[in-house]
Amino acid sequence: MREVRDQVLWITGASRGIGAAIAGAAAAAGMRLALLGRHQESLERLAAELDLGPQRALALAADVSDPASLRRALSTTLQHFGGLDAVVANAGIQRKGSILELSEEDWRAVIDTNLSGVFYTARTTAAALAERGGMLITIGSLAGAHAFAGGAAYNASKFGLVGLSEALMLDLRDVGVRVCSVMPGSTATSFSSGPQTDAGWKLRAEDVADAVMYALQTPRHALPSRIELRPAQKKVSP
Repeated sequence: MREVRDQVLWITGASRGIGAAIAGAAAAAGMRLALLGRHQESLERLAAELDLGPQRALALAADVSDPASLRRALSTTLQHFGGLDAVVANAGIQRKGSILELSEEDWRAVIDTNLSGVFYTARTTAAALAERGGMLITIGSLAGAHAFAGGAAYNASKFGLVGLSEALMLDLRDVGVRVCSVMPGSTATSFSSGPQTDAGWKLRAEDVADAVMYALQTPRHALPSRIELRPAQKKVSP
């Protein structure tokens, strides 16, 4: 596997759940981290928990649905670390509801974050990644291939992300940037609504982080363009 120590990794939605697990795995591999999220305090707390000083981690309050916010975060990252080697576009939200009940505001929030946010992230960072032959990893979902009742907004965003990720892969490989989509199934994090008392059958956030690290550590001549990750067991009905 390819060495990633001291490489600079951008993670959106880094403060909790899958994003925090990716940060932990990347820190253990010796990567330097730009941690992006909406709440500065949460990001700083994560950096402290990972025992990363300012030379190893940068906490950046940013909103992926706001391109100007991302451009400011990139400028700070490049000034602080001198370059960018990899990006994990992980930020995402979920708003469940029947199409008869889903509000226009919830629809826009999900699409703006889960789909447009990845487009803005990719467009903002592509040139910096190309300078180092870097990698962009999008965190999709098996909900991007399998619809569920009450998932109109979330399914639409993740189905769209499948197409966007494939198009990004084809566009960016010509400039030396590899694009991989990691698509986990049900994962036991606070992202899922409702109690997690039945979460024993689900993936863990660390499982998704392992898949991300696998992609980052593959040699540059190889491209794992899509990784689908499922729980090994099916949900047991009560």
